[in-house]
Amino acid sequence: MRHQPVPVHLGAIPDILPGHEFLNRQDVKSAGLHRDLYKGISSLKSHPAEAIVLSGGYEDDMDLGSCILYTGEGGNQEGRQVADQQLSGGNLALSLSFAQQTPVRVIRKVQEGSLSFYQYAGLYYVTQFSQEVGKSGYCIWRFRLEQRSAPADAAPETPAVQEPEPIYTAAPRRLRLVQQLVRDTTVMHAVKQLYDYRCQVCRARLAVPGGAYAEAAHIRPLGGAHHGPDKISNLLCLCPNHHATFDRGAWAIQDDGRLLGETGRLTVAPTHQPHPAHLLYHRRRIYRPATLFT
Repeated sequence: MRHQPVPVHLGAIPDILPGHEFLNRQDVKSAGLHRDLYKGISSLKSHPAEAIVLSGGYEDDMDLGSCILYTGEGGNQEGRQVADQQLSGGNLALSLSFAQQTPVRVIRKVQEGSLSFYQYAGLYYVTQFSQEVGKSGYCIWRFRLEQRSAPADAAPETPAVQEPEPIYTAAPRRLRLVQQLVRDTTVMHAVKQLYDYRCQVCRARLAVPGGAYAEAAHIRPLGGAHHGPDKISNLLCLCPNHHATFDRGAWAIQDDGRLLGETGRLTVAPTHQPHPAHLLYHRRRIYRPATLFT
């Protein structure tokens, strides 16, 4: 049986915000961001391009963050241009994106040491395109993509509501439905029991009526654009002070347990190993070594 192609989807994908990270191209495809596992340009014939992947595979690419000079597809062999490119396929689709000013989803391949992953960068628009001679002397199609100051897929800001302060009256109450992350209390309780409610940094054990108190801290946060897993390999047992400062980037943890921004080394039980990928994520995205906390 011949499978029908996935319909063209231009613009943002629900629940996938800029900053969302993916382990590999299969995860990117499964999320609906890009329809192909290997091609850089996601498109269907006669339609504007849906998405591009920046993976460093073309020598003439230039990624400047909010502005990208993107080399079209074709004529490439192991990162070098070996033939002229044609205005067809994905290249023609990107030219239609320019003509119709439709958004293009951009996904970047990120390399952190030996680890690599893909990150959704948001919506960009093709503002120019032209045929040029590339570094290797062959004709390429170059597309300039820019991220607008208020991209269409950015989360809308909540307008400020000015309410007069009531005098000697109770504040009004409203019933409001909200979506919240459902946390696995089983693993959170397990990591605290594993360390007998002692902080893995300062070894403090806070005695309270009926026992002791500690907090289970996620290394890679669950919410926002972080999408951390609710697993014990992503959890630490911390006192409230170290939990608060860790979440705000005052300190971090090296893969070997040495602390950054704090003296000493993390206490780690033999049966508990924080995952290096989560520690790296926290160092790269949360840790702020230059920030002063007062």
